[in-house]
Amino acid sequence: MALCDEGYRCEVCGQDVEDLTQSDLYLRYVLGEVDPETLHVRPERHLACNPSLAQFIVADSFPAVTVEGFFAKSELDPDFVAAEEARVTRGYLRLLELMSVDLPIVEYPLPEFRTRWQGLADGEAESESDKDREGEGAATVGTEPPNRSGRDTDEMSRR
Repeated sequence: MALCDEGYRCEVCGQDVEDLTQSDLYLRYVLGEVDPETLHVRPERHLACNPSLAQFIVADSFPAVTVEGFFAKSELDPDFVAAEEARVTRGYLRLLELMSVDLPIVEYPLPEFRTRWQGLADGEAESESDKDREGEGAATVGTEPPNRSGRDTDEMSRR
């Protein structure tokens, strides 16, 4: 089977990431952490397979994630935790919103990050810290988002 026919596979557990609300990659994208030009070469993970980020989602529709060790919320500065919970939960709620609207992928990020990426597309230079933060990932998926419905479709099988 061709790589593009495999769909969105989680690099951690190997299972399909079936929709946006399970996607670590798209959460990071809507939060402005993933450059749209590199989205198609980034590895995908379930949110549950990235507990260091998922622990900051505080929403009734998302099961609480507990992390132990140095990166547990309980070990971090309370002001940082509150800010991360607000930021990451806002991104997660954006993913839920995207399930019910039909937008081009470039409009998925939260407004303040769309502006940032549009500025880069208009010729602004990317800072070195942005480049360092982005890193590189395995080319496993296309730029189409995971299935919005949560069901396997022909579209998912084409990737």
